[in-house]
Formats: sequence, C-alpha cells, structure tokens
Amino acid sequence: MKTMGLTTLHLVQPKQFPDPEADTRATGAVDVLERAIIHASLPEALAGTVCAVALSARRRDLGPVVGMPREGVAGLLAQAEFGEVALVFGNETVGLTNEEILHCQAAISIPTNPAFSSLNLGAAVQVLCYELRMTAFAGKPPAGNEKVTPFTSPLATHDEIEGLYAHLEAIMTATGFYNPAQPGRLMAKLRRLFGRSGLERDEINILRGILASTQTPTRHGKKD
Repeated sequence: MKTMGLTTLHLVQPKQFPDPEADTRATGAVDVLERAIIHASLPEALAGTVCAVALSARRRDLGPVVGMPREGVAGLLAQAEFGEVALVFGNETVGLTNEEILHCQAAISIPTNPAFSSLNLGAAVQVLCYELRMTAFAGKPPAGNEKVTPFTSPLATHDEIEGLYAHLEAIMTATGFYNPAQPGRLMAKLRRLFGRSGLERDEINILRGILASTQTPTRHGKKD
C-alpha cells in the first residue's frame, strides 16, 4: 500500500492485532499499521463509503458482475470524486464470502493463469494498488521532489526550430553533403524527421551545439 501511495487501512476482525510479526514484515511501513482502524464487521468498515470494489478470485452467480482490474479501479477513482471509496479483500485462505461481496457495488478478478491461479493476498493487494496508481496518474509517474532538475524542458518555438534548420543546412552545405542547387527532398525529409519528435528547447541547444563544434574557429576567435 505505502509503496503505491495508499495509507488508509481498515481491518475487519483481525485474528491478532497489533502483531509483532506484522510489524516485522512491514519494514518501513509500520506507520500504516499503527493508523489501521479495526472493525467488528465489513458493513461497519464500509460505513460512509460511496463505492466499494471487492476482489473475487472466481466468477459468482450472486453479487455484482466481476470485471477486470483496470476498468474496475477506473470506476472506483471516478466515484472518489464524491466521497470515500474502498478496495475490499478477503482473507488469505477463503477470500470473500458471497454475503460480503453483496455489500460491494463492483467486483474485480485478477486474470491469472487458469492452470495456476494461486495469488497470495499481499500480491493481490499490490497488483490493484499499482493499477490504482497508474490510473490516477494517467500512466505517467507523479512529480517527485521539486528540487530535482526536471528532465524535460519547454517545447522549442517555431523560430528556434527554424534556426536549427538553417544551421543544419549551412553545415551540410559547407561539408558538401548538401547541394542547394540540387536540394532534392533532403530538407523536407529532415523537417519531417524532427517534426515527429516534438523538439524541446534544450534539445535544440544540444543539436546546435553539436553543429557548432564542427565549425573550426580561426585565430581571431571567429568561425569559418
């Protein structure tokens, strides 16, 4: 949970809690356990939620239709705009009962290998928490420490890109690679190539720096 940015844990009738073994296994995330809320029943745990999605290891005749994780968590996040929502997991041995699933508005089944579908509770929680995080951030990693130098820079402006093309054409002409008298489609091809990449300002500066390094400076500091 903590790895995927989730911190609110509700436990229904835990066999033993607090538990030193649980603290040992939760290295670096004991704070999640310390804040856990204990309930006597699932309805009590779900009180106040506007949507609950159950994890089901099998198809059932009763209860909500069992869907796929990605679509299920998308619906859950949509409902989170209106109030608290919950992912509901059963215990390690038997999972959720039919009665427990009937307290939920939707159900999810992780599409494991039918020939070997065993998936422990911790792994199942991680899979769904990951899907929640990916959906919440639209598949893009969230912003980290603001002090970290961003990897991207603003997109290059039209005149900056045109400056690159002019510089590139001048260098290719000087080296004999490009003949302005017989241009063919070389510049058009290069424009299409760079046009596909969505050039950033830093990238323009890098490319023009590479081009400039091919020009030999004179003794007076001028370039040929």
